[in-house]
Order: sequence, then structure tokens, then C-alpha cells
Amino acid sequence: MSTLPVYRWRLAPDGYATRRQLRARGLRPGGQDVAAQLERPRRRGRPPLVAYLYRVDLARPVRPMTPGRTAALAAAMRARRTCPACREDAGYVIPASLGMCVPCHDFKDSS
Repeated sequence: MSTLPVYRWRLAPDGYATRRQLRARGLRPGGQDVAAQLERPRRRGRPPLVAYLYRVDLARPVRPMTPGRTAALAAAMRARRTCPACREDAGYVIPASLGMCVPCHDFKDSS
């Protein structure tokens, strides 16, 4: 079993990128294994923060959105905006802490 190369924060060589960095370039890991890792030290004996790195030359382009995936995403976001109490589109994502839109929550508290 081989171990991963470990680099300190901001000292990784060119040719490696995190998932977010790949996505910003329009790429995805494409099934490749983690190639290396970054470690960011922290204070007071806490374990370091770890970020996994992938090789950019093995990354693949992001798959395009299909009409079906676009429709499914729109339906999921519509469900997150629909208030379960009044069944109306609130125009924003309903906070999980409230469980309903703000006007319904305020009305419930005032009664």
C-alpha cells in the first residue's frame, strides 16, 4: 500500500487541484483516486485540516446538464421554496429552523 504525498498549505506543485479548483476550471476528477493531500496546521494541538488533491491532467470535463437534470433540479428547488403551511412559493428557500415561511411562522407565534 502506497502512502499519499503530503504538502503543506499553499505549497502543492502545479498539476494538482482540489475538487473546487477543478470545478472552477470546468473539470471533474473523473474516477481517479486521490493523488496527494494538503495539510493546514492548526493551533492548540488540534489535528490539521486536510484537502485532497487530484491530478489535473487526468481530470475530465464536467458533464453537461441534460433537460431531465435541469427539470429535476428546478423541481427540487421549487419544493424547497414551497411553504408546507400555506402551500405558496415563498420566493426564497424556507429555513429549516422555521419549517415554514416567515409570515406563517410569525402568524403562528402571534396566535
